[in-house]
Amino acid sequence: MKLAYWMYAGPAHIGTLRVASSFKNVHAIMHAPLGDDYFNVMRSMLERERDFTPVTASIVDRHVLARGSQEKVVGNITRKDREERPDLIVLTPTCTSSILQEDLQNFVNRASVTSDSDVILADVNHYRVNELQAADRTLEQVVRYYLDKARRQETLDRSVTDKPSANIIGIFTLGFHNQHDCRELKRLLQDLDIEINQVIPEGGSVQDLRNLPKAWFNLVPYREVGLMTAIYLEKIFGMPYVSTTPMGVVDTAECIRQIQRHVNKLALVSLDRTFHYESYIDQQTKFVSQAAWFSRSIDCQNLTGKKAVVFGDATHAASMTKILAREMGIRVSCAGTYCKHDAEWFKEQVQGFCDEILITDDHTEVGDMIARVEPSAIFGTQMERHIGKRLDIPCGVISSPVHIQNFPLGYRPFLGYEGTNQIADLVYNSFTLGMEDHLLEIFGGHDTKEVITKSLSTDTDLTWNYESQLELNKIPGFVRGKIKRNTEKFARQNGIADITVEVMYAAKEALNA
Repeated sequence: MKLAYWMYAGPAHIGTLRVASSFKNVHAIMHAPLGDDYFNVMRSMLERERDFTPVTASIVDRHVLARGSQEKVVGNITRKDREERPDLIVLTPTCTSSILQEDLQNFVNRASVTSDSDVILADVNHYRVNELQAADRTLEQVVRYYLDKARRQETLDRSVTDKPSANIIGIFTLGFHNQHDCRELKRLLQDLDIEINQVIPEGGSVQDLRNLPKAWFNLVPYREVGLMTAIYLEKIFGMPYVSTTPMGVVDTAECIRQIQRHVNKLALVSLDRTFHYESYIDQQTKFVSQAAWFSRSIDCQNLTGKKAVVFGDATHAASMTKILAREMGIRVSCAGTYCKHDAEWFKEQVQGFCDEILITDDHTEVGDMIARVEPSAIFGTQMERHIGKRLDIPCGVISSPVHIQNFPLGYRPFLGYEGTNQIADLVYNSFTLGMEDHLLEIFGGHDTKEVITKSLSTDTDLTWNYESQLELNKIPGFVRGKIKRNTEKFARQNGIADITVEVMYAAKEALNA
């Protein structure tokens, strides 16, 4: 657990609540003090849901501290069981309420006696894991619970479907473009003549989880959530899984080839035939995805050699790094992730595609790295977008955490072949194009307000006099920010507080020396 004023991944209970509220007819009880119960508002705002978020806060107040929580928690569970009639109630504490060291499993056992719903306690260490790790663990716990229950009741059907089928695991609420990606993955599998067995947790029913083993294989598009479930299903039921994220032309083709290998192992036995997807890959790459054509166009060649910084969750940051370097010829100066628990996998994926690798969950380190590298564009999270605004560097958002503008109403997948088009547009539009920017400057298309400093530090006392500002304005807009930063860096190194035209030329000479 870490105390910070801004975090890339939230506390563990947020991950548990995201999984619970993604399932149909599942209710979550959050044992928490006031202040920890912001999830309902956040989900309603960002996902623009028409229904109420199925989460109830069992508030820890002074009365609870005096008498204990048992009566209140058990009362809230039985009340929600009576009012909502859910299939499952998930109880989760928060980091704050965990300090009380209460026996919540005992509360769950007592509530289960009088409840028609299944009741479980989220099996998460709230001090040791973050939001994404907790979500992954909670999903695996729920799946394991219902498959074990089906096995005890002898309702578990181990036979597979007649036709090739797949489970899509890891699509859930508040995920980065998850709803759009899910729609694109369904279309992709349909094109491959593969049926969708189940999508979990988003929109799934816990009562149907016993049918998960009927699929031929599992598809896990994001490493952050779903991988633990896929590993469990492989271990217990022998179900193969594909965890290559179909993001970008190359990895989408690789994902389809892995699907083909898994499908053909069963198809040869069950259907006495095999499936061949190479012609589909060729057709989609040449005619549906415009990204392959775009990468050979003069527009993309203008980006060759430009520097970029990539930062985000492990899945999106690794995929984006490979797309930029391998498919577009853009130099990735630094690739990084805040998923410290998946650092080894990330390093393995991006090795050779970038100049340096940064593993951190401290946004100030990321900001300092961006200020040092001075890339032409950033591809990151909402925080990198803020950093880019302060440094006058454009940023394309490619990963959570994000704000409401990255929950678009229109169709914007990042996965599959349509996703390659969206990414190509994002990349191209994120870079500041020299001639376009220069023409806009000439015709007054930009806001000309002056910003004294573009430094991430707020304690600077540098000032630009009138003549130096006029000189700065003569410089084309697409390089002005870089020259301003270099001049201010020179002034700080030499203890200069007032920047004049002479200081600007001295900084230029020092840079060229």
